Amino acid sequence: MQDLLRPLSARSVVLSLLLGAHPDPLPPASFARVAERFGLSGVSIRVALTRAVAAGDVVRTEEGYLPAPSLLERHIELLATEQVGVWDHAWELVSVVTTGRPSAERSQLRTELRHARLAELREGFWLRPANLHRPVPARTELEHFRGRPASDPCVLVNRLWDLEAWQRQGSGLLERVRAEQEPMAQLTVAAALARHLGTDPMLPAELLPATWVGPRLREGYDDYTRALRGVLAVG
Repeated sequence: MQDLLRPLSARSVVLSLLLGAHPDPLPPASFARVAERFGLSGVSIRVALTRAVAAGDVVRTEEGYLPAPSLLERHIELLATEQVGVWDHAWELVSVVTTGRPSAERSQLRTELRHARLAELREGFWLRPANLHRPVPARTELEHFRGRPASDPCVLVNRLWDLEAWQRQGSGLLERVRAEQEPMAQLTVAAALARHLGTDPMLPAELLPATWVGPRLREGYDDYTRALRGVLAVG
C-alpha cells in the first residue's frame, strides 16, 4: 500500500483543495489560510496556483479560483459510476493491429486503454465486459469488436483483474482516511483512495464477489470530501 501513498506536491494539494471546494470558488485569502493548514507556505501556494492556471487546470474568476472544466471532467470520470449500464453478457474487445511504434506511443496507448477500464489478456489484446457507456480510444491502430467468451466469464475476469487485492488495498486506504487526524496526511491518503477508485474495473454485478467493497469505498471517499468542503467553507 505504501507505493500508493506518494507525497503530494504543492500543485497536487492546490488541485485537491479546489476540487474539494467545488462548485464554490476559493478566494485567494481563504485559499491561503486553508492551504497553510496542509503545510504549504504562501510562496508555494502562489507558485502552484500560477503554474496550474498557466497549464489550464485552474481558472481564476472575480470570486476566486475554480478547477478548469477539463480537470473537473477528468476527476468526475475517475470516480463516476453513472457510466455503468445494463450488461447483455457481451464483451468489448480491442486489438492493436500495428507494430513498430515508438515506446512512448505504446505507453500512451496503454494508458488510454487502462483509463477506459480495459484489461490486457495478452500483448496487444484488450477486453472487458461491455457494460460501460463511455468513449473508447478511437485510433487507426486499433480494431474494435464485440463477442462472448466460450469459457466461464468469471474465470476470465479473475485472469484479467486481481479483485481480492483491489479490495484489500482499497479497504486499507479507507481505514487510514478515517483514522488519520493530521490534515495533510489525511489528504494524502484520500488522494491515494481516489486514484485507487480510478482503477475500479466497474464490472457487472454478476461478475463481482458477493462482498465487493467498491460502493463502500466510494461512500467513504464522498464522506471525506463533504468534510473537506466544510473545512474549506469556514477557512
